Amino acid sequence: MRRIAFFLVLVLSLAGGIAGAQFPDLKELLKAPAAPRAGMSNERAAAGLKEALQVGTANAVKVTGMTDGYFMNEAIRIGMPDKLRSVEKGLRMVGYGPQVDEFVLSMNRAAERAAPAAKDIFVGAIREMTFDDARRILGGGDTAATEYFRAKTSDRLKTAFRPVVEKSMKQSGVVQRYDDLIGRAGSL
Repeated sequence: MRRIAFFLVLVLSLAGGIAGAQFPDLKELLKAPAAPRAGMSNERAAAGLKEALQVGTANAVKVTGMTDGYFMNEAIRIGMPDKLRSVEKGLRMVGYGPQVDEFVLSMNRAAERAAPAAKDIFVGAIREMTFDDARRILGGGDTAATEYFRAKTSDRLKTAFRPVVEKSMKQSGVVQRYDDLIGRAGSL
């Protein structure tokens, strides 16, 4: 049961990390006003937004899907799960700091391996974007694109990421390290 809850937390972290990593400076990137320029149709403005989002998606997946894509990015780095934060200090005090660090690194490596699975989901959300969606993103706040993608992709990301994350976690030893840390924390 602990593993299932842990996997769910990790999948949610991954999905949120990818969504948040892709579009933090969207308005800066686009440098487009909320209303189309004179001579530019609404459809053309929406098409431009979609193209910019596709490029941003491809770039974000490329960056997050490489070694240290999650681990060295403080904005999306996966840290110690809440359930283990309370025992982290104790584990470090009794000499298990390297194991704690290995565990955190292994979670981020699993996320990096899983990140490419998100690209098609985000591209699908971009293709489904309506003119009204594009207008809300362009006229919305700094997080409008992230909010759009969170609403349109969260469920699909969870479904798609679960098997990828489980496989990546197995390959990177996350489950074994998690069990080891829980066992050590229990013995304290």
